[in-house]
Amino acid sequence: MGKKTTGINAGTKLMKRRKTFRWADKWFTKRALDLKKKSDPLGGVSQAKGIVLEKLQLEAKQPNSAMRKCVRVQLVKNAKQVTAFLPGDGATKLVDEHDEVIIESIGGKMGRSKGDIPGVRWQVMKVNGQALKSLLSGKIEKARK
Repeated sequence: MGKKTTGINAGTKLMKRRKTFRWADKWFTKRALDLKKKSDPLGGVSQAKGIVLEKLQLEAKQPNSAMRKCVRVQLVKNAKQVTAFLPGDGATKLVDEHDEVIIESIGGKMGRSKGDIPGVRWQVMKVNGQALKSLLSGKIEKARK
């Protein structure tokens, strides 16, 4: 397309042009068609409750060579399964199978995985209603179920 329309009655044409070319913007399309809500296992919310199915270790991407501690979580709201990272030293000892956890986004770029953990987009925040950070620091002890 050439030059934009100018002149006294150009408003309608400019509005039509703007409407057409906005669809070329990835973020506009995503927002307009509500694609985040459709593709996101959490359904567009920031945190979700889930049940721990198993504990597992994932190998970090190159050039690091660590085993990152993660858990497989089944969400309560829609029964979808996601892998969530356990932040902190010794966090894997505080989480058992069938525990109720709250997960949140890990904060990677554009909703993708962060750092050297491949394909993990979530992290555990609370275990059985108690903050994982407090449990790790020893401020509170894990509640009996």
